[in-house]
Amino acid sequence: MPPAPSPESQASRFTPGERAARVRFRRAVALMLMTLVLPGSAQLVAGNRKVGLIALRIWAVLLLTLLVTAVAGVFWHGLFFRLAFDTAALLWLRLLLTGLAIGWAFLFIDAWRLGQPLTLNMAHRRAAIGVNGVLCLSIAASLLFGAHLVGVQRGFILAMSGNGAVSDAHDGRYNVLLLGGDSGADRWGLRPDSMTVASIDADTGRTVLISLPRNMKNFPFAKGSVMREQFPDGFDADYLNGVSTWAGDNTELFPDSDNPGVDATVEAIEGITGLKINYWAMVNMRGFTDLVDAVGGVTLNVRQPIPVGGLGSDVTGYIEPGVRKLDGHDTLWFSRARDDSDDYSRMARQKCVMGAMLQQISPQTAVRNFADIADASSAMVSTNIPAGEFSRFVQLALEARGQKVSTLSLVPPMINTADPDIKLIKRKVTQAIDRAEGKAPAKGTKPKKPAGEQAETVTGGSVGSLSTGYAANEADDLGSAC
Repeated sequence: MPPAPSPESQASRFTPGERAARVRFRRAVALMLMTLVLPGSAQLVAGNRKVGLIALRIWAVLLLTLLVTAVAGVFWHGLFFRLAFDTAALLWLRLLLTGLAIGWAFLFIDAWRLGQPLTLNMAHRRAAIGVNGVLCLSIAASLLFGAHLVGVQRGFILAMSGNGAVSDAHDGRYNVLLLGGDSGADRWGLRPDSMTVASIDADTGRTVLISLPRNMKNFPFAKGSVMREQFPDGFDADYLNGVSTWAGDNTELFPDSDNPGVDATVEAIEGITGLKINYWAMVNMRGFTDLVDAVGGVTLNVRQPIPVGGLGSDVTGYIEPGVRKLDGHDTLWFSRARDDSDDYSRMARQKCVMGAMLQQISPQTAVRNFADIADASSAMVSTNIPAGEFSRFVQLALEARGQKVSTLSLVPPMINTADPDIKLIKRKVTQAIDRAEGKAPAKGTKPKKPAGEQAETVTGGSVGSLSTGYAANEADDLGSAC
């Protein structure tokens, strides 16, 4: 077996010209790789030192800023949320990423020039062009895509945010009124199908969902409000969901309001519950379908067949029982179906959907499907929450994940919706919040049924009945009631 050739003998196979070409090629590639690792270093050693120093200083400042921000974010998690929802910061970040993409691409092209491509043989020249093209396009494309995502986030915030004034927490809680209905682009505020106050602990995010039935009558408005002046003895002109329509027909009473119907509804909710509402959000239920699809569906416990359709049209099918992941279409009908059911069972199912989405939409899911979520949300929600407050509520939502969600629905048999006991309602609201804050003992859980006894009643897909009440409508742990 012949001995392996030594490096000296291998090198001797190349002519001096070939060895020089290989050295020039390695130098050209090295300059490109230097630009990848330390932008400006190629210019510093082989080109315009001034350009190289400027690029390296910018790179050092950016790395230092990123490091300081990361360390600060470890100790103050709210920093990331503030930056992610600050429209001015996002604009500057988008411009920075775009500028970095252009500047870095220029440095790569200049590094290729410094490699003296015309002195390379054709094979090396083609390889140098390929290496430079891959590096240049990969870095620039990544930065420009990042700039695009930042632009999507900024556009989402601008589209979602309202012009309401910043409101401080009341007694340590933020109270956000969630209104849901089939509102289109020109129908915001018309007769909402659902009204729920999310009362959120300002420190822990612990949430109590307080729902009001749309068919409540003879209720008072908040003291000192415009609607209280019109109905000092209580609202007897329509149901609760008709307040918005009444205000829309009498807009002259709200000369400074952009949403008279919503503002009037807020005055009603405050008068009924005794809670001071910080902000409101109107949810278009048809756009809700896209949001559920954007996050990949929601897993729900379907206890009985839920009709798809109805509400004035034909029932076209059923959502079959079982623990199953539902897409946007089926989740919407799980929330809205009234055939073979009643309003209060439907309210219980809606709460189960709210709780499931709060627990199941993780930050990873949100990042992975960010663009789709942004598109769906901006078309689905109208709100008066100012952009500066978004970071606060995102942080509170993350705090709330993994915690119990309490619920209270002001419905029969506890409340007579035709003639509600307002003192009882306010007492129940206070008790529900006190239990959530640990200021009062939790409600006792029902004992397990003896073996062989009939299983718990399920009506319209919700545990309970119209006469006894639905579990999800009044629970200290919504998850266990669903």
